[in-house]
Amino acid sequence: MMQYGFYFDSTRCTGCKTCELACKDYKDLGPEHTFRRVYDYEGGSWWQHTEGIWEQDVSVYYVSVSCNHCNAPVCVHVCPTGAMHKEENGLVRVNAHVCIGCGYCTMACPYHAPHISETAHTSTKCDGCYDRTAEGKRPICVEACPLRALDFDDMTELRARYTGVSSIAPLCDPSATLPNLIIRPSPAAHDHDDYTGFVANPKEVI
Repeated sequence: MMQYGFYFDSTRCTGCKTCELACKDYKDLGPEHTFRRVYDYEGGSWWQHTEGIWEQDVSVYYVSVSCNHCNAPVCVHVCPTGAMHKEENGLVRVNAHVCIGCGYCTMACPYHAPHISETAHTSTKCDGCYDRTAEGKRPICVEACPLRALDFDDMTELRARYTGVSSIAPLCDPSATLPNLIIRPSPAAHDHDDYTGFVANPKEVI
């Protein structure tokens, strides 16, 4: 069975947010929502030794993430109407004609992927650019990335091309939803359960 997913190279990402803006433009999203978010994750500190020498372990890296079209999507599990569902190609989508806008998907998703539209009063989210995918194209965020830090394909193909992990801080424990995501970690990356760093741009991503 086909299962589409994303690859993200954190060693290449500069946090420019071109992927985010391309998605907003293509999906005609207002300022209040975005389907792809770029986390600015920072950590470390400076300290002075007794002889006066300063030392530091400061780190910073970026994490670009959207819906991960999980194998165990909690948004689908909690949806009371079946509006949130997985397609045959593995992409998680919303049937707006069935959605009642209850917001359970929004509350359940650890990646903050679904949002309740203030105008349509239904859930909206990344659908992997379903229309483009049906034409053999890649999602607009992948095409727009100037550093080629993103890729998208069937997970079998992605795993053949890339190695990596499925989560780094500040993302959640991957065992919660089994995301279809491969990440090449930045040398500065923290493990997903390492909480010594912090999200420096919380208003942009939450």
